Amino acid sequence: MGQSPPPAVPAVRQALRVLSHLGAQRGPVPASAVARDLGIPRSACYRILTALVDHGYAIHYPEDRRYGLGYAAYELSSGFSRQAPLSRLGAPILAALVDHVGETAHLGVLDGTDVIYLLEQRAPHRPVLITDVGVRLPAHQTATGRSLLACLPATQLRALYVEDPVDRRSARPFRDLPHLRRTLGEVTRAGFAAESGEVSDGFASVAVAIRDRNGWPAASLAVTFPHGNVPEESWPDLAHRIERFASELGRRLSGAAPAR
Repeated sequence: MGQSPPPAVPAVRQALRVLSHLGAQRGPVPASAVARDLGIPRSACYRILTALVDHGYAIHYPEDRRYGLGYAAYELSSGFSRQAPLSRLGAPILAALVDHVGETAHLGVLDGTDVIYLLEQRAPHRPVLITDVGVRLPAHQTATGRSLLACLPATQLRALYVEDPVDRRSARPFRDLPHLRRTLGEVTRAGFAAESGEVSDGFASVAVAIRDRNGWPAASLAVTFPHGNVPEESWPDLAHRIERFASELGRRLSGAAPAR
């Protein structure tokens, strides 16, 4: 008879619980709150957090006395997003979206301060765009990136943009981080991100973020179209249509049962 697998190492289990707890928060939290919420002794919690910080999976904000997710954790999330689950689940939804709106659509993920495009479904009789599979662009310059950045807490945004996101190549260059924050605030209020001529001359894009079960941005679904095809006053309606497909992909990514 085969041997039963050994039980999970307690220290590893606790570290994963702490990491998962940090990932479920809207922003950095005190170590005491982590210990309380998880029922872990404070001394053990501090040791775990220190180890996570040492390996880049957590960030310590000394002035605030709080801990949040580190770059390594974010890269791990991005790595998962770039692999087969997101691409395989997203491909049929992307195709259905293109059939629905008649314009080119793409799926992208955040990787640091960049966006990487994982999938593109070109609409019939539409030209090749810069947002091809594997292309990396500055997140703040694209509708896809802005929709994702707008989902991040201010502390995470500040950690990503140590330097001001000045990009004079864009039709709408950002002067500094406060300027970017104001733009992301507009995205949050509107419920979608948009850009016009900032990535490709003569084209505009509307994007909606796809959140995971904890509310974190897993990817973004966007539609790109010639300026004259969708007037700006119709962008909210287009975003609403994209949202239906983004919600379905988010449901599938979370493993939720299909709606009946």
